[in-house]
Amino acid sequence: MKKHNVVYRTLRYVKNHGIKATIERAKQGNEPAVPPKNDVIGFFSFVMDQKPVDFNPEQYRKHKNDKKKILNWVIPEMGPGSGGHTTIFRFISHLEQLGFHSRVYLYMSPSFQDNASIRKFLKQYFPLLVPEVEVYCDVSQMKFAHATVATSWTTAYFVRKFNNTISKFYFVQDFEPYFYAHGSEYEFAENTYRMGFRGITAGDWLRDLMRNQYGMKADSFSFSYDDKIYQAKEKKDKKRRVFFYARPVTPRRDFELGILAINELCRRMPDIEVIFAGWDVSGYEIPFQHQNLGTVTPEVLADAYSMCDMCLVISNTNLSLVPLEVMACNSVAVCSKGANSTWLINDENAILVEYDPMKIADTMEYYFRHPDELAQIRKKGLEFARKTSWMEEAKKVCQYILKGIEEDEKIRADVHTD
Repeated sequence: MKKHNVVYRTLRYVKNHGIKATIERAKQGNEPAVPPKNDVIGFFSFVMDQKPVDFNPEQYRKHKNDKKKILNWVIPEMGPGSGGHTTIFRFISHLEQLGFHSRVYLYMSPSFQDNASIRKFLKQYFPLLVPEVEVYCDVSQMKFAHATVATSWTTAYFVRKFNNTISKFYFVQDFEPYFYAHGSEYEFAENTYRMGFRGITAGDWLRDLMRNQYGMKADSFSFSYDDKIYQAKEKKDKKRRVFFYARPVTPRRDFELGILAINELCRRMPDIEVIFAGWDVSGYEIPFQHQNLGTVTPEVLADAYSMCDMCLVISNTNLSLVPLEVMACNSVAVCSKGANSTWLINDENAILVEYDPMKIADTMEYYFRHPDELAQIRKKGLEFARKTSWMEEAKKVCQYILKGIEEDEKIRADVHTD
């Protein structure tokens, strides 16, 4: 399998992170700062590659009756603290405790070329991944498993051709076509939902979308939070504050919409201080009083949530973990309305707003001027968060995977009998 083309990858890095960050990356010796050409065919060769990895009957017979089912997880490369990978590794770790054995394989990774380096990286940046899990730098090392799990649209193309397994699952955390303009990559991502995998989706919105629009067999898990980090604290002062999860590099998080809303709110109520986190926003003209935390650890985030009266978290795709973490810290989540949010939250445990900056400002101003009503939502949010459990969600996923393996093994037996 051809690795990501360095030229095209560098262009993508420029697009996502800017020239300055790309040059800094090049100084570290990772890849060229100014690519000569854009090799689209080379970069997207994985979309066209359909050479199968064949089923191995000998390995199947060896593991057929294993009590501890083996799971292959195919993951894209990650950076330190990646939220999507954190959720994947959390489930892998819980499933290990529930009787599975997992192997993790990187797909098309430009940075990790040996198993030792990826294991060292994961130990440092993702300590929640239990040590019993096997980790490999490339899918070329992948062996038979009872189930193989795609975790992103790119990895789905490899899982499509990997037949040395009984079942194929798709761990769907968001509707990835929405990450792109409606063009080639949108279509490449959307096509993966038609590959015949069983879906394990983050919430009911994605589950229903997979079932109704793509005919996928799918079941869902809900969200929880890390209760060692996100804990309820009383606000230490009476200063009015708003937290904004600001990700200008992630269009689906509506940075421009949010900052217009907050600017209008601060124009009406100039005493409000805003705390930005999620990305460095120092390159933006911001006329109101604020703190720019940039990209920070979960512990710093937890403290920031606790300091704020309301936390604005907008999303045009699936809800993130942030609203539940905000509730657990005894603050109030202000979230965009829609089925992509209301599968988890409602107007009792959060504040739901339209995708309209003036209406967002109106709503937040209302609750600042009606603190008793805000306190009721805060109370309901904290109660709701405390009822959730990652282990309980992992138990649901465990049963769904076992059911899928059992059904697919029966189909395989019936085919060979015929």
